Amino acid sequence: MHEVIAQEWDRETIDGYEWQRRWEAAFSIGFERADNELTAEPVVPEMVGSTAVVTVLSGCQIITSNCGDSRALLCRGTETIPLTVDQKPDREDELKRIEGEGGKVINWNGARVFGVLAMSRAIGDRYLRPWIIPVPEVTFMTRTDEDECLILASDGLWDVMTNEEVGEVARHHLRRRRRSISTLDDVSPAQVVADHLTEIAYGRNSSDNISIVVVDLKTKRKRQQRL
Repeated sequence: MHEVIAQEWDRETIDGYEWQRRWEAAFSIGFERADNELTAEPVVPEMVGSTAVVTVLSGCQIITSNCGDSRALLCRGTETIPLTVDQKPDREDELKRIEGEGGKVINWNGARVFGVLAMSRAIGDRYLRPWIIPVPEVTFMTRTDEDECLILASDGLWDVMTNEEVGEVARHHLRRRRRSISTLDDVSPAQVVADHLTEIAYGRNSSDNISIVVVDLKTKRKRQQRL
């Protein structure tokens, strides 16, 4: 994913201050290419698919692209800020789009497209086209010195923890770990947070994939300021 998005960014040439449109185009075409490459493989059945949440981090911006029900979260000071909105079949705009294409959303252990898939966008899952699409939603957030960390995770975490719970756990462990970290420590504060959130999700009997990435923005900020 990062390779195709980087290639599309280099290819896009929108002039002036429209750098946001350039990123939106790079993400949109990049996701489409990733989808085409996945489904072009003869060993990949049409029922294979995945969510995708991708973040580009610069010195001044957090640019996030989401397709599906994975989620990105920003901890800023005492705030917990969602950077993405889950693309669920019963989300008002997504429901309207699906039904407008002749599809149905059925409540079968939660809202699902034709009672099967519990998200409305994804990479792959070609058997549910045109209702399931690989089109991402892109958001932009200006960075500040108050930014603590960035959390990207699949719904195995969000099914059993709220945004606020995740943010509270992340802030607590990051700050405690930063105070006590030594040069002999092999595990970064961000990894400690990711591991702890994973343990909580398992402890709450999460029944879905649990993939968690934590980015320590304080560390990144200091490193970029030195460059």
